[in-house]
Amino acid sequence: MFVKRRIPVVAALAAVVPLALAACSGGGGSDTAAQPSGPVTLTWWHNGTSDPLKGIWEQVVADYHQAHPDVTIKAQPLQNEEFPTKIPLALQSNDPPDVYQAWGGGEMASQVTSGKVADISDATKPWISQAGKLATDWQADGKQYGVPFEQHVVGFWYRKDLFTTAGITSPPSTLDELNAAVGKLKAAGLAPIAVGGKDRWPDAFYYNYFAIRECSNDVLKKSVKAVKLEDPCWTKAGQDLKSFLATQPFQTGFAGTPAQQGAGSSAGLVANGKAAMELQGDWEPGTMSSLTDDKQLDSKVGWFPFPAVAGGAGDPAAALAGGDGFSCTNRAAKACADFLQYLDSEPVQTKIAAAGAGLPVNIAAAKSLKTDTLKTVFDYGQKAPYLQLYFDKAFPTAVGAALNDAVANMFAGQGTPEGIVAAVNQAAAGNK
Repeated sequence: MFVKRRIPVVAALAAVVPLALAACSGGGGSDTAAQPSGPVTLTWWHNGTSDPLKGIWEQVVADYHQAHPDVTIKAQPLQNEEFPTKIPLALQSNDPPDVYQAWGGGEMASQVTSGKVADISDATKPWISQAGKLATDWQADGKQYGVPFEQHVVGFWYRKDLFTTAGITSPPSTLDELNAAVGKLKAAGLAPIAVGGKDRWPDAFYYNYFAIRECSNDVLKKSVKAVKLEDPCWTKAGQDLKSFLATQPFQTGFAGTPAQQGAGSSAGLVANGKAAMELQGDWEPGTMSSLTDDKQLDSKVGWFPFPAVAGGAGDPAAALAGGDGFSCTNRAAKACADFLQYLDSEPVQTKIAAAGAGLPVNIAAAKSLKTDTLKTVFDYGQKAPYLQLYFDKAFPTAVGAALNDAVANMFAGQGTPEGIVAAVNQAAAGNK
């Protein structure tokens, strides 16, 4: 999903950088003996391809170099959807990036097998607590192979004004209510839900959530650990998805719509009032703000969790979640870990929160979240009884890709609920 996660932050970091960096220290990971001495240049692959995130990361690079003259960071922004292809190839090469965007889980564990991803357990031990409980998603076999800088919760972002136009008086709390809302929006001549089908991972959010509602937390945990879908709830999730697709809830041409690129993307459609809602993460407000001239957008947008599904064994308050983070490769792992500590420091995390488009991993920064809506999302994630990492990240890379492809095929009118389960299990068997 690739995931997905674009987070604007405020650029005025210079005043707080010296304080933030004064606390930086490196404990020395397993690769410290091989670390370069003297000046270090770190290549940094991130997904901040457009402002405000692109400009913010540029400021971070400049501020960090000012405080650490011996460290030069060369940032290379990449489109979010490029990472699943570029990272595996880079890790097979002799010149991978020193710092790269990573989403943890089974995908990261797959990358670790390359031998190029650094174990930064020792280097991060003194400060990893500031990354919050989400940091465990960047562990494999008990070792720390990356650090999150942003946490995420997925739910429906909606236009309050369009709901009012369609006569919807409150956000849907059940699947039946969501279906009724779709009908009302259609009757009002509005596109009910936008989805970026071209990028596939937004499609997968729907199957993810139906599985979370149909499968118990115990089944979810066991299935992810075994990398095998055996319980009937996985097929039932596909049946739910098929029924939902039959209501035709999405905009015309959704299969060719990108998720975040341009005003015609799914995020752009909601931002410009062309669609009423979108199932996306907490990065959505920041993404939308770059795709519209509407300066009042924040006041027009609300959020509600994925609705309950009648008869499902899953906890109706469980959430699809994850985060954005970075991993280090071996060449300069200690310098990389020090940089990651800076990104998770309270001053930088406060700027992320204050931007209004993301949830900080450093809980001390949560008080600075820009809008009440984002505070609601943050609180929902903190109180959720179970957080399920996006399945395309929880599973090994090839298995997650097979899941996304199978779901996308169903969105295209092909495939079956049983086919989704079979695709995952076949990919898992081939991955062993």
